[in-house]
Amino acid sequence: MTKDRTADMAEGTADGMEASGVLEADRANGAAEGRGDEERLRRWRMVLGGGPADGTGYVPAGNDAAMDKALAALYGRAEGRNGRLKPGSERAGGLGGSAPSVARWLGDIRTYFPSSVVQVMQRDAIDRLGLSALLLEPEMLEAVEADVHLVGTLLSLNKAMPEETKETARAVVRKVVEELEKRLASRTRTALTGALDRSARISRPRHHDIDWNRTIAANLRHYLPEYRTIVPERLIGYGRASQAVKKEVVLCIDQSGSMAASVVYASVFGAVLASMRSIATRLVVFDTAVVDLTDKLDDPVDVLFGTQLGGGTDINRALAYCQSKITRPADTVVVLISDLYEGGIKDEMLKRVAAMKAAGVQFVTLLALSDEGAPSYDREHAAALAALGAPAFACTPDLFPDVMAAALEKGTIPIPDRA
Repeated sequence: MTKDRTADMAEGTADGMEASGVLEADRANGAAEGRGDEERLRRWRMVLGGGPADGTGYVPAGNDAAMDKALAALYGRAEGRNGRLKPGSERAGGLGGSAPSVARWLGDIRTYFPSSVVQVMQRDAIDRLGLSALLLEPEMLEAVEADVHLVGTLLSLNKAMPEETKETARAVVRKVVEELEKRLASRTRTALTGALDRSARISRPRHHDIDWNRTIAANLRHYLPEYRTIVPERLIGYGRASQAVKKEVVLCIDQSGSMAASVVYASVFGAVLASMRSIATRLVVFDTAVVDLTDKLDDPVDVLFGTQLGGGTDINRALAYCQSKITRPADTVVVLISDLYEGGIKDEMLKRVAAMKAAGVQFVTLLALSDEGAPSYDREHAAALAALGAPAFACTPDLFPDVMAAALEKGTIPIPDRA
């Protein structure tokens, strides 16, 4: 066998091996594509909910079947024995009003879905199937996944809640509040402490307290070109944190039903602000009446159970009360949290805002304090406030510390691009 033929045979073997490898890869890719197609069909089947019209042909089994059953109980169709949609029937839930069946369903969805999905499904069950009444039973409350929206629902049921349920409800609310405080408190205190220190300028600062940016800007006319330096005649700095009250903050919160999540977050932030000795914090909630909950700020759970979600709205009356409590306008920040649907006297409301701003009050209007973005709100009133220099915008809890820090410093408020 010649050397060339040996090389040809080796090359042929390599080609064969390569061809075999390609074939195996094609088979693997085909299998992967098959699995991918099956997974797509599975996902569409879970979304569409079955029945002859979904076109997937996929039959759930095992965990999929259990997940499908849990979804169908909430989002399923009313079907006949053959699985077809009954004539004239619409999508309807299958949980009924049975507490045991709802409790089992709550256990199932916590088993098969992540916490974020569980919270959405619970919210939908309350909204779509009218299960609010079942939340008045302690056993039900112990089974639910607690979140801000559930707290809002519990607060709206507060007056109808039997005594044996209230302690369980408070435990659920406290769990959510403690989680929110853990997430938000540290950053809020850090941002606001820095803002307070920067706002407390002094003319004879210690070396470590000199604000060099402001000092240089104030002494530019003393630049000596021959030495290429500035000789500062006046030092600007900010003092060390002290125990004295430097700023006053008034949180004025609309407690109409649409503001439930905002009430929860505002109560938590109010408690955090109240824990800072250099800030005097007042918390006022209102509908057509005004309630001052400042004396409950050491416990945000007490604040929340002092609210009464629902009812009308009288912003003018609430602002009149807040205005009467302001003693140091130049050192006061008023935060109105409302969708601005005013049931009181609109012109008087705007006059009060204008008067407070003229006196030196920093006025901030939040259409919502939640993760959901801007709710439905009165655009005419929002535009009128913006014309007064008090723009109205929706604020997330993560942005709120920066908004407050800017307000305390009388700086530019960080307004999101989309309110």
